Amino acid sequence: MIAKYDEYQQAVDEELRAVFESRGGFLYDVLRYHLGWVDQQGTPADYPPPLHFQALLSLLACEAVSGDYRFALPAAAAVELVYNFTLVHGDVQSNRSGNEDRPSIWWIWGPAQAINAGDGLHALGRTTIMRLARWDVPPERILNAMQSLDQACLTVCEGQYMDLEFQDQLSVSSQSYLDMVSRKTGALAACAAELGALAAGASQEVCGVFSTMGNQLGMAWQIGQDILELWGERGDGMTTANVLNKKKSLPLIYAMETAPVAAKRELGSIYMKRVLQPEDVSRLVEILDGVDARTFARDRSSELARDALASLAVSGLPQERIAPLRQFSEWALEG
Repeated sequence: MIAKYDEYQQAVDEELRAVFESRGGFLYDVLRYHLGWVDQQGTPADYPPPLHFQALLSLLACEAVSGDYRFALPAAAAVELVYNFTLVHGDVQSNRSGNEDRPSIWWIWGPAQAINAGDGLHALGRTTIMRLARWDVPPERILNAMQSLDQACLTVCEGQYMDLEFQDQLSVSSQSYLDMVSRKTGALAACAAELGALAAGASQEVCGVFSTMGNQLGMAWQIGQDILELWGERGDGMTTANVLNKKKSLPLIYAMETAPVAAKRELGSIYMKRVLQPEDVSRLVEILDGVDARTFARDRSSELARDALASLAVSGLPQERIAPLRQFSEWALEG
């Protein structure tokens, strides 16, 4: 756990509630539901929303540069809203009914309203960037922040397109996967880190360093998430994500590239099925374990995280400022 996680979570939650303070009506009730503030009837609920990887990265980047994470609260809140926009649309695209805590928006109100809600979160993320002015961030920096967020959203959509396209392809290369992840996950993480540095007053060069670091760390985090989705908490592969879709993740791609011919054919047969059954998933995990695909993916994730932290060497920041980011990277790799 990150040392100041509870403090960061509370600060961003307060920033988000300020964004919603004057907004009423059905749309915002749905968004408050998604954020965990209310139940389906609009009654205050006890579902404290988690602070996601990307928003945390924005705060830590700001603190590394300036010593004070608060300058980046509007940026972190904006990134959090945009990330939630991708989650809402992702639920529709993958037919996810929800998580262990509560049903997803589309499961309750239908896919059309879920798309509308996701669009609302995206728009709110853009307007929230303007709150950087409350911390005396110059207008030209706010404009740069808006441009960075918009470009990141567009790149995320490119990555999501690739991810969905991969589901219909039996053969996907490791390089294609890494390109997809760099867009789908790395782009928003890069933006988050860049915005944190920008809010702290860093130079354009230092902001670029943090963007590079964020992209690599975001890719490392996504590979860790892929491992968790494939093997689950118990390591048996029995996760909802596996049963409902046929995503091409790095461990699977590695197996398709390195497994014996018979195992490759069996993997192909499994993935040609319209819907994966529990016994298919169990066999898939057995094949992956047979070629040590999990270890390969973990090693690649760790390598990306090391490269991310190494890239900060040219930032000129003292090691004590970078230490929390090192701790954060270790936490992120744990999934």
